[in-house]
Amino acid sequence: MSNIVAIVGRPNVGKSTFFNRLIQRREAIVDAVSGVTRDRHYGKSDWNGKEFSLIDTGGYVLGSDDIFEAEIDKQVELAIDEADAIIFMVDVESGVTGMDEDVAKLLRKVNKPVFLVVNKVDNAKRAEDAVEFYALGLGEYYTIASINGSGTGELLDALVEALPEKEEVVEEELPRFAVVGRPNAGKSSFINALIGEDRYIVTDIAGTTRDSIDTKYNRFGFEFNLVDTAGIRRKAKVKEDLEFYSVMRSVRAIEHSDVCLIVLDATRGFDGQVQNIFWLAERNRKGIVILVNKWDLVEKDHKSMKEYEKAIRKQMEPFTDVPIIFISALTKQRIFKAIETAVEVYKNRSKKIKTSKLNEVLLPIIENYPPPAYKAKYVKIKYIMQLPTPQPQFAFFCNLPQYVKDPYKRFLENKLRENFDFTGVPVSVYMRKK
Repeated sequence: MSNIVAIVGRPNVGKSTFFNRLIQRREAIVDAVSGVTRDRHYGKSDWNGKEFSLIDTGGYVLGSDDIFEAEIDKQVELAIDEADAIIFMVDVESGVTGMDEDVAKLLRKVNKPVFLVVNKVDNAKRAEDAVEFYALGLGEYYTIASINGSGTGELLDALVEALPEKEEVVEEELPRFAVVGRPNAGKSSFINALIGEDRYIVTDIAGTTRDSIDTKYNRFGFEFNLVDTAGIRRKAKVKEDLEFYSVMRSVRAIEHSDVCLIVLDATRGFDGQVQNIFWLAERNRKGIVILVNKWDLVEKDHKSMKEYEKAIRKQMEPFTDVPIIFISALTKQRIFKAIETAVEVYKNRSKKIKTSKLNEVLLPIIENYPPPAYKAKYVKIKYIMQLPTPQPQFAFFCNLPQYVKDPYKRFLENKLRENFDFTGVPVSVYMRKK
């Protein structure tokens, strides 16, 4: 599991600009997700070959001034609790402020690497002004200008050197099914319904973080780890904290899963935060099952289910080949169908197709519907093979791969799905020079 680095500080010191520049500098970024209620971002990047996840806690805006300091402290404490290292960003233009001192007071008690970063230092005069930040009692500082990237290399060199080495935990290699979604969608109720009903539970294993529980589960003759990311209410009582932990835990659970069961509240729909989680899972090439929970609370007729499903698929485009199951964790309606479907999606994701079968099925289709000619040049696809990766990826060998455009790649993906059943699984198509 990768280390986590939190970027903390008061508003308007340039944290988000630094975050955006950092992930743009590193092409290894996997994803960046915005929280729904505030401008928080979560991403994954690397520097000098060492991967780490990022939390940007920027843009924290409070409803009233009288709880300002308490809420800032709470926000910083949450980031500190989750992170392996902390970047504390301040602004050379405004100098040391009372809020900076409050954050520094918290950080001085932390037994984790803390990097004091003075932003907006883009000339020699400002470099001299940065000296006053020694007063925060955090020792040496780094000067950067996040707007143009100056100084970030030296900071990141020191950061990755200070990150603790993560021990590789040797565990039984079982498939991991992550139950993710926004708060109050019914994730806990869904898992509790499964555990309460089923008699095949083997054991509960504490996950690598305090917030995840892996339940070893055996059903349908198939054993897997069911990862519950729903136990977040004990951590926080206010909406802001709940959103913060919900998204971060969803990100981590998705990264380390094989199949994501995305639980949404039928009364709220496929809203922005659910879509963020869906596209994060898709970009990480995970198997996906959509569970529409609380279906028993929806007023419906004989058309409701089809219309609801159609609306969700419209928002998923172009990746619409995803199972959608309407469940009720309260009444246990279809909860075991949800798990059975997740097992099928896992098998689809693990599917290996013989090269001879691929060519036998797809080459005649390609011959009848070849790639469009480009500047009077004709693309000839001569050979197809599946790549040796954990998820379905296919290489199409041809004479002019650069002339095959995205619409035709989607056509090839659709033909793969029609003939070999990859329901619930992102499929990657690559054109290679023969």
